[in-house]
Amino acid sequence: MGSGGRPGAGVNLPALRGHNAALVLDLLRTAGEAGISRLELAERTGLTPQAVSKITARLRTEGLAAEAGRRASTGGKPRTLLRLVPDAGHAVGLHLDRDELTAVLADLTGHVVAERRAPLEFGEGAEAVVEVAVGVVRELVGVPGGDGAPVDAGLLGVGVALPGPLDHSDGVLHRVTGFPAWDGFPLRDAFAGRLGLPVVVDKDTNAAALGLALGGVADSFAYLHLGTGLGAGLVLGGGLYRGERTGAGEFGHQVIQLDGPECGCGDRGCIEALCLAAVARGDLDEAARVLGAGAGNLVSLLDIDLVLLGGRAVLADEERFVRGVGAVVTARARRGGGDTEVPVAVASGGERGVAEGAAQLVLAPLFGRADVAFPTAGRG
Repeated sequence: MGSGGRPGAGVNLPALRGHNAALVLDLLRTAGEAGISRLELAERTGLTPQAVSKITARLRTEGLAAEAGRRASTGGKPRTLLRLVPDAGHAVGLHLDRDELTAVLADLTGHVVAERRAPLEFGEGAEAVVEVAVGVVRELVGVPGGDGAPVDAGLLGVGVALPGPLDHSDGVLHRVTGFPAWDGFPLRDAFAGRLGLPVVVDKDTNAAALGLALGGVADSFAYLHLGTGLGAGLVLGGGLYRGERTGAGEFGHQVIQLDGPECGCGDRGCIEALCLAAVARGDLDEAARVLGAGAGNLVSLLDIDLVLLGGRAVLADEERFVRGVGAVVTARARRGGGDTEVPVAVASGGERGVAEGAAQLVLAPLFGRADVAFPTAGRG
């Protein structure tokens, strides 16, 4: 975008046709069933009416847009309204937890149209986990066939979310805490080769945070996920923050108790080890207090607007965790002299929030709504 252009404005250059189409698609998506006129699209994108007409004609030919009726004009003939066709494409979102898989099939608006769950065991190795997940994807989309047979069924791709650390750009896993044998496994290519689809891989917390950010919860927030492990997804200034080496958000392995209990990562006194130990012995008040200490650190360091909580441990007693984490965060803010409260709440999405966010890893770039690098791995 050239200097002086307003944020979100289009550019009338053929080389940016994909960018301009994404702007138009996003406006069609947000307009909903009511639709939006070509004139409004031109006004809101800064594109010429001719450019908008070409883009919408192509979108209609591709089945992504359709007429939504007509609206009376202040002068001349009524304006034709256009809308997004939600079922013109779908994406699969996979949440691979250490002991369970959740899979969703989402349309272009992110609405979940099908869902599957299956037991999983990370200890059996990455290849075995991929085999189970590929079978669930085939079942989810209703496409039979053996391993290696391509899956099309109108799918745009598959988003895979799981515990980190990992390399989002290359889709390669690093040492998943407790499962060193996973280190270096090319997860993205393994899925792409067996499904014949584009695949995006990211941390579970990043996927969930992306889905929440697209819902407009806040410009700067932290999503804290306490389940079989503990991690964070960070949204800063409206964008998902992964860090230079895509390693941001390894929240669970900040040491808050020197010489504390040993953690699966090899260090001692990590907030993850302390939280999980408290949950295991049924002391949820202590788990919330420890989680609050970590959340307070994030609020102090990043000056974020909101803390959102998720994961099975939190969902088992939402009120206790919101109250306990909120008390620590509020006390920390007051000691720091701040007069603005940082709210603490449970994230929307419930048990499938990560899987829905994983589907958005595929869908969001279509609408230009996230700085998500689409995979270079093609169809297998």
